[in-house]
Amino acid sequence: MPSFARVFAIVVAAAVVAAGCSRKPKTSPTPRRVNTDSLVREQARLDSIARVEAARSAAAAAAAAAAAAGPVTAAPVTASERAIIGNAIYFDLDESALEDESRSALEAKAPVMLRHPNLRIRITGHADSRGSDEYNLALGLRRAAEAKRYLAALGIGEDRVEIVTMGEERPAVQGETEEAWALNRRAEFEVIAGG
Repeated sequence: MPSFARVFAIVVAAAVVAAGCSRKPKTSPTPRRVNTDSLVREQARLDSIARVEAARSAAAAAAAAAAAAGPVTAAPVTASERAIIGNAIYFDLDESALEDESRSALEAKAPVMLRHPNLRIRITGHADSRGSDEYNLALGLRRAAEAKRYLAALGIGEDRVEIVTMGEERPAVQGETEEAWALNRRAEFEVIAGG
């Protein structure tokens, strides 16, 4: 007959093993899965709404520009009209998107160009001194192209607008300050024919 101590040790060992087996291993909570398809669909929906609103706004601005233009003329461009065409527009850091103030400046140019159908302009895009030469040349070109696209939406023929870039090569203001950089992130306009 087994001894009492031996039976007791076997029972205790079995209890310890059973207690150890009954514990579940600790696991971290399962991360929540994000349904990226629904996020992509929602962003596409928001982008679509933004495009429709931008198109409506551009159409309204084009109608206003056409109404403000008045009759077509072969008369020379006046000094005040030349000043309107010559007004530069400005951009945020590392951006080519038009701000409201830039759209307003372009909307002021449209009636002048509609009134003078032989008028052709050049838009020169510029950047501040931060970034590589290649990046700033590309950014300047994107800025000029965005201004041209908006003028086209206002009814100005794309064949009347030439675009070029200077990147950081011709700063409007010398210096390495926020104020200087802000003035150098611009698109300039000049009459190249018909003025």
